[in-house]
Amino acid sequence: MDIVLRKISVNRMVTWDSAQYLRFRNERTQPSRDLAMQLPADDGTVTRVLDIGCGPGNSTAVLRERYPHAHILGVDSSPEMIDAAKSAHPDIEFALCDVSRQDQLDALPHDFDVVFSNACIQWVPDHAHLIPAMLGLLRKDGTLAVQTPMNYEEPIHRIIAEIVHSAQYADRLPQQREFFNLTPPEYWELLHRYAASFRMWTTTYMHTLPSHEAIMDWYRGTGLRPYLQALSDDVERAAFEKQVFERVCDAYPVQSDGSIIFPFPRFFFTAIR
Repeated sequence: MDIVLRKISVNRMVTWDSAQYLRFRNERTQPSRDLAMQLPADDGTVTRVLDIGCGPGNSTAVLRERYPHAHILGVDSSPEMIDAAKSAHPDIEFALCDVSRQDQLDALPHDFDVVFSNACIQWVPDHAHLIPAMLGLLRKDGTLAVQTPMNYEEPIHRIIAEIVHSAQYADRLPQQREFFNLTPPEYWELLHRYAASFRMWTTTYMHTLPSHEAIMDWYRGTGLRPYLQALSDDVERAAFEKQVFERVCDAYPVQSDGSIIFPFPRFFFTAIR
């Protein structure tokens, strides 16, 4: 049975670039593979799967590998990402949906066997409401599986935050919190209250990147993007990036072959409705 979401309008401050995002396809997809390995086995009982924040479809393709016969729906708030996902994976259904909006979240069916979300919820506010609502999309005994970055103490995040809050940019760049994650103990309390059972864990991926410029390229697709879009012209964007880059070069040592070790902590949980 196909699922069609109609009359959904998406209006977000940040626009996303699927090509930029996928320049690190393997590194970005590995956490979704690791999370998918914790899902129920493909024994015929999992027939309906939802991927929230599917992006260009790389995580949704992992779900297709895990459940080759299930009906899978990938949703995202970015039209550009949905177009890229449809083009890359014509065998999977994709639709626009902004889960930060209650009406759009309610428009989704509430009978999935698996609800999956890889590196998405950090952009969505009010997790005290979001997590129970995601559990509510499941049938009884269905599985919610979530991965979200928790790398705020890493040098790249501290560098960006310090520059954004400097006198040069404090009145020109968005100062609101761009990432909405709770702490692990706060997620524990939510899951303890709303789930029948759950597991939580963290993994730090030690990515090997070819250069400091590669770190910049990675963040142009995610954490730098809201600030670069807020600056008025290419000259200002280049000046902002130059400040970040100079400090990134100081913060990340170079290995003997010229590569950079880029640690990336991520938080995972699975929960049963």
